[in-house]
Amino acid sequence: MTETIRVLVADDHGVVREGIRYVLEREPGFEVVAEAVRGSEVLALAERYRPDVAVLDISMPDESGIQVTARLRQRVPETRILILSMYDNAEYVLESVRAGAHGYILKDTAATELRRAVRAVQEGEAFFSPPVASRLSAAVRGELAREQRTSDLGSLTTREREVLHGIAQGRTNKEIAGTLGISHRTVETHREGLMRKLRIKTVAGLTRFALETGVVSE
Repeated sequence: MTETIRVLVADDHGVVREGIRYVLEREPGFEVVAEAVRGSEVLALAERYRPDVAVLDISMPDESGIQVTARLRQRVPETRILILSMYDNAEYVLESVRAGAHGYILKDTAATELRRAVRAVQEGEAFFSPPVASRLSAAVRGELAREQRTSDLGSLTTREREVLHGIAQGRTNKEIAGTLGISHRTVETHREGLMRKLRIKTVAGLTRFALETGVVSE
């Protein structure tokens, strides 16, 4: 016989809590053991009832679901956390994951998806509503790209940065050479080296890289 998954629900809207309880308990295998209205109530209830899964609204009075998640992961680490939100904002999702959430689903999700999500995180898996998963994937790709740009910037020499700065300001090779006190040919060599090292083929691309990494302000 499958063990019952014990759930804590935290949301400041009574109708939402009642809806979650109804959706979960209408099917065998789920039991809502505690309900919280405020974020500050969650820790005490979690320590008392030791739920398998905590379903937390991301927006609650006094403490957000993200703040509660971070504290709950420290105090009751065995409880898995599922964030429930109206928003599929990528930053909210990333902050939730960084805080220690195991899943993130939208409030308009289907009843079957809610049960599936609770079951998945209780079993040690991660679960994200499809729109959320798509945004999370895009955000992670963007974060990795930023990390790569930062790494690429760190690989440049001081002189290469100076030349890149000049290029991004729209200066000609001759102007850059005059400013830096080097030859026109040396500037060309550095520009070719920048393109090769940064895997960028155009001056416009170098300018965009300089703006994105803060080498020069827009």
